[in-house]
Amino acid sequence: MIAGEALLDAFINANILFGVAFVLWFLVRAVMCRVGLKYAYGIQLSLLNAVFIAIICAPFLVAGFSALQGSGVAKGVNVNLSDMVVSYYLNGGLKMKASDFEGLILMRDTFILNVMHADGLFARAVIVTFVVGVALGFVRLCYSIFCLWRIVASSYDLRRIGRVRIRLSDRTLVPFSTRGFRNYYVVIPSQMLGQRDELKVSLAHEFQHIRQGDLEWEVLLEVIKPFFFLNPAYHAWKRQVEHLRELSCDSKVMSHGRIDVREYCETLLSVCQQTLRRDRAFLLAVPKVTLVTADRTPVKIGKSLLERRILSVLDARRLRYQKLVFVTAAIPLIAAVAFTSVAIQRPGDWSHDRLMLSTVVNLDRLDEINRLSTFGRIRN
Repeated sequence: MIAGEALLDAFINANILFGVAFVLWFLVRAVMCRVGLKYAYGIQLSLLNAVFIAIICAPFLVAGFSALQGSGVAKGVNVNLSDMVVSYYLNGGLKMKASDFEGLILMRDTFILNVMHADGLFARAVIVTFVVGVALGFVRLCYSIFCLWRIVASSYDLRRIGRVRIRLSDRTLVPFSTRGFRNYYVVIPSQMLGQRDELKVSLAHEFQHIRQGDLEWEVLLEVIKPFFFLNPAYHAWKRQVEHLRELSCDSKVMSHGRIDVREYCETLLSVCQQTLRRDRAFLLAVPKVTLVTADRTPVKIGKSLLERRILSVLDARRLRYQKLVFVTAAIPLIAAVAFTSVAIQRPGDWSHDRLMLSTVVNLDRLDEINRLSTFGRIRN
């Protein structure tokens, strides 16, 4: 397999894995809610991040499994999904014409070859759509970073704590945090200086985001977002990360016991009122993590994020054995993702079942040719 085909194949696998992993995580989360872990937002967020790392490491896992097969350690182990489907078909599990089934099995290989050689109108449309989408995505990202840089650059230092710089800004109404190559920035609206309680809540919230590593995850998700602009699973994944990190941050801040619950909720409501005054440059500015994010989901299903945050703060619960719960949920979830990453690979060699399928297809074609020839001789 040439480098271009291998890269496209890995990209297709990543898109499939995001969809499968999101469904698996959703099922695990549903189970957690049923067993009383509905408010374990930190664990849910850690599970999402762990599965994301598993998806990124999937090519290395596949390479390691291939090496084990090549060395003879896992020679008899075949978990390829395509081979399983072929075997199921040969055993009479599917009623379909052999040539049609072969075309279905080879559809991915055909698509990759057509795209690599720009063969056909559909393949060219896919190439143009992807290139234009990625280009527009990176233009949007660059413009967003520029908007964010303008807000930070126009602010002025209030205090420095190690690598964290607290800055005041007249160009934002909502507190947020972001980072550069080395330093972290917590930007506070200038009018918040007269609101001591809101200032205390905002700083505690943004510092917790920094401690959790939320800014690094936000940078990573925004950078790779242009490549997955056509994948709804990735957008749903990123939205879940955004929601869970706010819910997790709220619970962590409240667990410290330094801020009153009413004071925290009043700050969220007050800052949310400010977000209703939409500043387009601020909304576009990424990557950043804000105290309150305006809910711009076109279809509202269930409670809004702000309502969920307030309810979770009011019903905050301390969870014991968090590491044990995380490991218990993460092991089967990551194992399922690892198995899927190996199973969805394109089969390398021609297996016995694939040779049998090819033989059946060739026999059907010979039978069709003989039938047509016989029909022609009868007419003559």
